[in-house]
Amino acid sequence: MANLVTAGLDGSRESVAAARWAAHEDHLRGVPLALVHVEEWLEQPPLAVATTEVQRQWAEGLLREASEEIKRLYPDLEITSRRLSGVPATALAHAAASSDILVLGSRGLGGIAGFVLGSIGAGTIAAVDQPVVLVRAPHGEAAPAEGSGADGPVVVGADIGRPCDALLSFAFDEAARRGCALRVLHAWAPPPIIGYGPPLDPGAQEEIGQRIATAVEELIRPWCDKYPSVAVTPEVRIGQSAIQLVDASKGAALVVVGRRIRRSAYGTHIGAIAHAVLHHATSPVAVIAHE
Repeated sequence: MANLVTAGLDGSRESVAAARWAAHEDHLRGVPLALVHVEEWLEQPPLAVATTEVQRQWAEGLLREASEEIKRLYPDLEITSRRLSGVPATALAHAAASSDILVLGSRGLGGIAGFVLGSIGAGTIAAVDQPVVLVRAPHGEAAPAEGSGADGPVVVGADIGRPCDALLSFAFDEAARRGCALRVLHAWAPPPIIGYGPPLDPGAQEEIGQRIATAVEELIRPWCDKYPSVAVTPEVRIGQSAIQLVDASKGAALVVVGRRIRRSAYGTHIGAIAHAVLHHATSPVAVIAHE
């Protein structure tokens, strides 16, 4: 453990919300907070020096104001701030390498349109092996209230067909730290009807559901034993995983999803489920990289 939480600031109200969420997380963990701002340097002519100086002053003011606001909320919290330069996703990934969590803001569109993850957020998530949390700013507010969502449960999407120890470890740890309930959600879809064949017998569907529920309980049993103080509710739903997780995000303190680590010459991906949840969940979303 690095014993540090890092939050990226870009001047948007979403990034301010992310910084406040990170500060609350630091308060729960009892670790310092690092605020970073990335300046994307491009090749500029000599006459651009004045513009560069204005940008530097703006960035320093942004970091200073955020630090002062967080200090008012958490007087005992240790805060550092620094300016980084380079490609934003690469610079943020480098900062995340020495952190337990990287926290970023995500711009909202509202309604059915959902949220905008953005190329920087997507690129950063794909490049970071540490947990990345995306935070929205509530509509009509510059930032969420202190500890916003702390009374809701932590929700984690579990896949009984693949290893998900990293997700469960993070989710149980967060629920224990927050003193809130944990919902472990697994979604499945009945076999599709082929041609004019009969639909799946209700009894057979119920039997499949029971087997899946048993598998989920077996999956989380070691973690329940490790975290006896956490009230855990396993949930098995019929439907698409992303849709069920987005629905479960309403009122949640945090939704935890996984991203398989993929190394490819054609770039990196965050996965269809994580991508959909990041765009449409109403709560903060933690993306956990795993093999």
